[in-house]
Amino acid sequence: MNGNGNILEVKDLRTYFETEDGTVKAVDGINFNLKRGETLGIVGESGSGKSVTNLSIIRLIPDPPGKIVSGEIIFDGEDIRALPIDEVRRIRGKRIAMIFQDPMTSLNPFMRISRQLMEITQLHLGYTKAQAYEHAIKMLETVGIPDARARVDSYPHEFSGGMRQRVMIAMALSCEPELLIADEPTTALDVTIQSQILELIKKLKQETGASVILITHDLGVVAVMTDDIIVMYA
Repeated sequence: MNGNGNILEVKDLRTYFETEDGTVKAVDGINFNLKRGETLGIVGESGSGKSVTNLSIIRLIPDPPGKIVSGEIIFDGEDIRALPIDEVRRIRGKRIAMIFQDPMTSLNPFMRISRQLMEITQLHLGYTKAQAYEHAIKMLETVGIPDARARVDSYPHEFSGGMRQRVMIAMALSCEPELLIADEPTTALDVTIQSQILELIKKLKQETGASVILITHDLGVVAVMTDDIIVMYA
């Protein structure tokens, strides 16, 4: 860890997309730090570059048409931009995990929930098939899915929207990441489920000591969930 206590430092990050109408500067010189164990809120209008910033952190920008043209992404003392892609893949999912905005587009509709959860721990933690299966059940129980052992072999469409989001959180937390990026994790959920999901993220953060980046449109969420806030615009 850096001596200043930061687990993440983003310096002068610029991510551009080449389109038929010219260059779109989706992220154009953003700077921020995140301390270990804290929660950073990122708010801003649609199209201001919130999601692109965080996809840049884990190097998931599609190239082409997108490209990180400059800047540093210092995670626990290492510049992610300078690492070989194989090393980035070892970090992504294990040390840095992301809860995506729409679980139905992030979960494979043709694969059972168990298999999707098992892949992560088999890849990153070297679990056997049996160990990974038991861990998948444990993670579903952790995120509050009732009768997890009976439901672990279900397909995504057999879960409600709130339950699918819990599966996404279970997947993201399977390897106990040091940094959790939550990209509008309560979008399209009713207000009661939103509250449950946010409380779950807060509880799991306290239990694991993870740092969190929370992208949201909701200033009420920012008020109760975050230690610091950055605002993106234009």
